[in-house]
Amino acid sequence: MSDRHDHGHQHGHDHGHGHGHGHDQPPGHDHPHPRDHAPSRSSRLRHRLAHLLTPHSHESADKLDSALESSARGMRALWISLTVLGATALAQAVVVAVSGSVALLGDTVHNAADALTAVPLGIAFVLGRRAATRRFTYGYGRAEDLAGIAIVLTIAASAAFAGWAAIDRLLDPRPVTHLAAVAVAALVGFAGNEWVARYRIRVGRSIGSAALVADGLHARTDGFTSLAVLLGAGGSALGWQLADPIVGLAITVAIALVLRDAAREVFRRVLDAVDPALVDRAERAVREVEGVRGVGELRLRWIGHRLRAEVAVVVDGEATVRQAHAVAVDAEHALLHAVPRLTAALVHADPAPVPGETDPHLPLAHHTTV
Repeated sequence: MSDRHDHGHQHGHDHGHGHGHGHDQPPGHDHPHPRDHAPSRSSRLRHRLAHLLTPHSHESADKLDSALESSARGMRALWISLTVLGATALAQAVVVAVSGSVALLGDTVHNAADALTAVPLGIAFVLGRRAATRRFTYGYGRAEDLAGIAIVLTIAASAAFAGWAAIDRLLDPRPVTHLAAVAVAALVGFAGNEWVARYRIRVGRSIGSAALVADGLHARTDGFTSLAVLLGAGGSALGWQLADPIVGLAITVAIALVLRDAAREVFRRVLDAVDPALVDRAERAVREVEGVRGVGELRLRWIGHRLRAEVAVVVDGEATVRQAHAVAVDAEHALLHAVPRLTAALVHADPAPVPGETDPHLPLAHHTTV
């Protein structure tokens, strides 16, 4: 099927306004004027009145409030995580100073690095709140995907550092002193990282942020490193100096597995992948709309932790423009109610084909395949 959504001839509209200019549209495009893009005072007043009278304007406000709340929850998760991991790393640093444990030093570095990954993600959340512009017409939500890439690279660096430290200790075994303090510090590191991991993953999945989920998985890798320190300390207490580096190598493998999962999740998000179950859910919702005779092309994509939809529906070929528009509005409402975190939907209405009639989209198909 041709890509009908890229040629500006849709009969649909973005959620919240009923006429194709949703919250994510850039300023100045709401009411084009032949001489000036800036609307007059009277047109702005008419626009506000139209919002108040539009039946689904309250849904627009709810969706916007939900999106802003998601960003606020993400920022809160980052600050809490930064505080917990910062305190954990500080406590471990004190033990490193008195014990001289290289393994614990590595764990402390991991925890500090994990706390610092909150910086790019925090920047992404702040950018995501900015309004769309004439250049960034979808807004800045994709900054979260860039933050996710930075986090994956940090996990990869952590795995490389853990592997290097383990091999170095294997080749050059060194005794560890104050083993009890090292063991306690390792438990503190594991507890802090595991709590932060669970918290970040829960909030990230709740608000639809792949980057925050990846950051939570990164915290979990540092928890594994802390366990390696604990097991290494136990082996040293039993007089087996090679216990620490051998466990360290095993933990490196575990980190690599977590890295694979985090990289896959971020990679899919960068390529606009969505859960196929969401697509099925959206298609079922549209098919149940009265007046929809069929569903053609249906697309979903993430913009940060918000979803956008584009769909082509088949309507009665004898329907008037107003009737087709009404069906498109009903389909939009159905999508917004059926798909979680969907904040905008663009619905294109196609007339039911007549036997022997040439498909009007064939010229567009030629252009899109050249």
